[in-house]
Amino acid sequence: MISVVIPTLNPGPRLGATLAALVEGAVEGLVKEVVVADGGSTDRTLALAEEAGCVLLSTAAGRGGQLRAGCAAARADWVLALHADTVVEPGWIEAVARHVVGPQERAGYFSLRFDDPSLTARIWEQGVALRSRLLRLPYGDQGLLVHRGLYDAVGGYPDWPLMEDVALVQRIGAARLQPLGATVRTSADRYRRDGWVRRSLRNADLMARFSLGADPHDLARRYG
Repeated sequence: MISVVIPTLNPGPRLGATLAALVEGAVEGLVKEVVVADGGSTDRTLALAEEAGCVLLSTAAGRGGQLRAGCAAARADWVLALHADTVVEPGWIEAVARHVVGPQERAGYFSLRFDDPSLTARIWEQGVALRSRLLRLPYGDQGLLVHRGLYDAVGGYPDWPLMEDVALVQRIGAARLQPLGATVRTSADRYRRDGWVRRSLRNADLMARFSLGADPHDLARRYG
């Protein structure tokens, strides 16, 4: 069985779809619990999580800290970290079930699709797939399935406002990361709002600065 950990901060109605997609996993006996680590939402997030039977945690805002708190509270041997606007797609149960009976020192991630019908979105998805395959560098919106022993051994999520996902997969290491063979669908709202190219350049700039040693807290203040 797995614990699903979701950090939230006013995710809006998208959280409903994320939780609904996990119901089948609970029915099939795969999902032990869904832990919602909330950073101070003022929308219907808390009510929605309670209605869905989630374990609710109240934490300081900051995705790294929220994920860290959620994983600390998780009771299953395997933890699946998901963003609040990321929805698991059909086939995920079988993929996760195959992974959790394998080596505990292997972490898994999903392929990514955007909830956007445009050709641009398809091209960006191919870019994500290429980055994941060649660099073994999946981002947080692809989900991360990791055994508690491995998670603890590498120090878990750092309490950072961003780049917490990159830091964890780097600690795990490329040799211990593998695709799960299933897909998640995530929101393209930020790309549509900022522009696909502009948003991608911003992400690349953040990654470059982080790789050169920039402090994640300074980056968060710089980019908002």
